[in-house]
Amino acid sequence: MIKFTYLAVFEPSEKGYSVYFPDLPGCVSYGESLEDAQKQSAEALGLHIYGMEKDGDEIPAPSKTPQLDPETAAGYIVEPVTAIVEWDSDFTKLTPFERERLLEADREVLAGEVVDHNEIDWK
Repeated sequence: MIKFTYLAVFEPSEKGYSVYFPDLPGCVSYGESLEDAQKQSAEALGLHIYGMEKDGDEIPAPSKTPQLDPETAAGYIVEPVTAIVEWDSDFTKLTPFERERLLEADREVLAGEVVDHNEIDWK
């Protein structure tokens, strides 16, 4: 399990909150309340990261200041969203070095730690 945290933009609407992640184009979510939007966005983040890894896409580092879509609704909220992602053993697109970093993180998780993806030395 690896913890990923990205800034999300919560846009109010008449029916709830739309959510998008500026660092992860295509990762969007929605909730009827702010609490629901927070929960749904964490699930969307985890699934998006998992899919990126399965597809062999590079997972970008989270930015400290998100670049907002200029059409973002007034009254938006920016806050961090965290997802815990469990990896499969069949990530064939990882290099041997990346696979070793992931195995090292898995050993830390087995020791009871939650590993943040920023803590993994991918280089």
